[in-house]
Amino acid sequence: MSEEERIEAAEAEVASLKEQIEQVRASKQKNTMGAVAASKGPLREIRKPIKMRRTLKGHFGKVYAMHWASDSQSLVSASQDGKLIIWNAYTTNKTNAIPLRSSWVMTCAFEQSKGNLIACGGLDNVCSIYNIQNQGANARATKELVAHDGYLSCCRFTDEGHIITSSGDSTCIYWDITCGEVLKAFSDHTGDVMSVAINPENSNVFVSGSVDKTAKIWDLRNGKCVQTHVGHENDINSVTFFPDGNAFGTGSDDSTCRLFDMRSYGEVNKFGNDKITSGITSVAFSRSGRLMFGGYDDYSTYVWDTLADSSQVAYALPSQHENRVSCLGVNAKGDALCTGSWDTNLKIWA
Repeated sequence: MSEEERIEAAEAEVASLKEQIEQVRASKQKNTMGAVAASKGPLREIRKPIKMRRTLKGHFGKVYAMHWASDSQSLVSASQDGKLIIWNAYTTNKTNAIPLRSSWVMTCAFEQSKGNLIACGGLDNVCSIYNIQNQGANARATKELVAHDGYLSCCRFTDEGHIITSSGDSTCIYWDITCGEVLKAFSDHTGDVMSVAINPENSNVFVSGSVDKTAKIWDLRNGKCVQTHVGHENDINSVTFFPDGNAFGTGSDDSTCRLFDMRSYGEVNKFGNDKITSGITSVAFSRSGRLMFGGYDDYSTYVWDTLADSSQVAYALPSQHENRVSCLGVNAKGDALCTGSWDTNLKIWA
């Protein structure tokens, strides 16, 4: 058998195995989430309405990113006015403002264990780390992590000494912050990686969402992609883990949010309808996981019931923003949602 014939036979075998895997997965997905949930008895009604409680005003440019601190009271926001602002969400006071060297910022993150470090990055291709405990009048980055060949789309700390970044160069990188070195690079995506999220139950596992329409689960211990989830028909802009760490949610330009379960290796629910035609920029779960929040290009924030069928009617938060909702997040206590928008404001909901 010639080499060409061997390659052809191997390709045919791979195609056959893929088909068998798809058949097994399809056979296991007979039921809908709504049907399974209803079979367990009547569901508790969701408390409405979620009201707007605070507006955080202070940025002079589009707000691109926000992230809560672990104390559930402080949050950091990044705007293209060239500033990071740290807010007290209860009092609406600004506790710190950090001027950035590059105003083209796209992401920011709070370190969750001690809350002393903040990271940001954007079109400068650099992840800048700031220590907010020793910020004087001339704020300087304590570390600048340089290795990406494209814009920095997202960053998340795994602990005080390590961070994961995603980039428009189709890679994610796991960094040692102290020495500024790349520990591992993850390069299985075939398009810009737009978002990453760390598993809340196991910081060795993270998920990434990409313009290649896939979400991938990675394991830091072996440096490999362990699962690839497909289903979206357009770019995935945001990923977030379900509170128990066994599933994750995605938001896409195809106007749907989806829920994928790592145990069944597949999509278990889909949130969208014909009336909602705009893309989703950001997603987050309530603390119980019952609600999924999505920030949309049409200035709206929609709330979905994760236990209902995809045919459900979404609940839109009142007093919507005056421009695209670019970011949102639920705090660790689960008692507040923050949305950030291109209208330069952030809003706190509870």
